[in-house]
Amino acid sequence: MHSDILVWFDDARRDLPWRDPEITGWHVLISEIMLQQTPVARVVDPWQEWVRRWPVPSAMAAEPAGEVLRAWGKLGYPRRALRLHDCAKVLAAQHDDRVPDDVDVLLGLPGVGDYTARAVACFAYGQAVPVVDTNVRRVIARAVHGQEQPGNPSRRDLADAEALLPRDDDGAPTAAAPIFSAALMELGALVCTARNPACEQCPIVDRCRWVARGRPSYSGPPRRTQKYEGTDRQARGKLLDVLRASSAPVERAALDIAWTRDPGQRDRALDSLLTDGLIEVTPAGLFALPGEYADAADQAVTD
Repeated sequence: MHSDILVWFDDARRDLPWRDPEITGWHVLISEIMLQQTPVARVVDPWQEWVRRWPVPSAMAAEPAGEVLRAWGKLGYPRRALRLHDCAKVLAAQHDDRVPDDVDVLLGLPGVGDYTARAVACFAYGQAVPVVDTNVRRVIARAVHGQEQPGNPSRRDLADAEALLPRDDDGAPTAAAPIFSAALMELGALVCTARNPACEQCPIVDRCRWVARGRPSYSGPPRRTQKYEGTDRQARGKLLDVLRASSAPVERAALDIAWTRDPGQRDRALDSLLTDGLIEVTPAGLFALPGEYADAADQAVTD
């Protein structure tokens, strides 16, 4: 199984910019934060812009948080941008402007969870640690457990991925382990997709338990799904759009016209943005991106 997947990966792997062997752990960290719940195609251009603009953590740390939010644009889940800015400040101040290579140390950084810590350790530094995303969980569900979908995340996912790492005769992960982790992820992204999997192109189709069972439909507990249209999340995005497009603080009226379908929902969205630190209120009662206008004279932008 290992050799078949690795041979396939050698030929099929995408030429993604963050896979360049010359990039740093900081660049990989940026890519992993951006790729959370965001398709690869939407990340490539912003990632390239960010690594040119902020090649090291201290370059980002020197910017106000609002400017990082503005550069985040339409990537979604903007709290990720704030966490990355906080992380940059810690890396610059406490880690000599370098992203650590140890999973436990990485987990102590702002905004870095278990997946991100393992992904950076694996893909930036070649650590033999399992990396589990949605694609990996789906491949394991089908090939190992014979299920169409993996269901909701559980603690078993990491153990399953770790059990699949290639090992030597003494049971230690081999040098191919980090490459295999990337290959397993790529297999789920390109072949073993959620809808219309291309089983005829799969390098392990002969070993897949789901295929051997006749590709039965998923029958487990309902899977959590997320919608966007009409949600508080969409309302938050519309309000942030106003501030990202403005060169100065704005009056409340400029935010009110950005989301008119439900005033109560708009108020709720604004309150949550303030609570999350994505918007600040200036001394004059105007609204601004965080850190940009604390010492500047308030000037409303209403058009």
